[in-house]
Amino acid sequence: MRPYLEFLSALAKNNHKDWMDANKKWYTDTRNRFLEDVEVLLKEMTEIEPELSAFKPKDCVFRQNRDIRFSANKDPYKTNFGAYFAPGGKKSPGPGYYLQVQPGNSFLAGGIWMPEADTLKKIRKEIDYSGADLQRIENDPDFKKLFKAIEGEKLKTSPRDYEANHPHIEYLKLKSFTVSHPISDKVVESGAFLTFALDGFRRMKPFNDFLRQAIEEVEDGSGIL
Repeated sequence: MRPYLEFLSALAKNNHKDWMDANKKWYTDTRNRFLEDVEVLLKEMTEIEPELSAFKPKDCVFRQNRDIRFSANKDPYKTNFGAYFAPGGKKSPGPGYYLQVQPGNSFLAGGIWMPEADTLKKIRKEIDYSGADLQRIENDPDFKKLFKAIEGEKLKTSPRDYEANHPHIEYLKLKSFTVSHPISDKVVESGAFLTFALDGFRRMKPFNDFLRQAIEEVEDGSGIL
């Protein structure tokens, strides 16, 4: 049994420093267990993304403290454990693989969320050229088994430089490019979420590869490589 949900439920009801200080050992023991699970997952993930071999579990797990400087919610702590696996690291602008553990809201996800303007422009350019490839990825039965559709906030109209009748206009309207699948509390508590997440990450790799290809293209004197 994994101890995550009991601790996170208690934290959600007592989200203040005094409680965290009084339960520091419980927090530390629970977080260390999560780091151990992330280490197992990270080792397997190197078969999918070899560049991840350069990272340690602590490089992938998010800190528990919330940044409350510009938030109306002043709760000091996150009420989930989250880990992000990306070849460029947690702050990489490129695509990655995300795992969240939280009572009633555990899930795996991947892709790119709200990329900066230059990155978004590159992705749209790739869709303009190779949108059929992205459509094949989305419609692949192996992908569809877990991910219903490529998701993200959309523009109401076609983006600049693209016609409204473009064959892939719905992809071009996207401002984020993500996929996700929920994980039940029962699966989390049993520990089976690790196998489930790894399977999901394998299925989403072609999607992430498409996004990575879009943003990693570089120019030389003869054009785009």
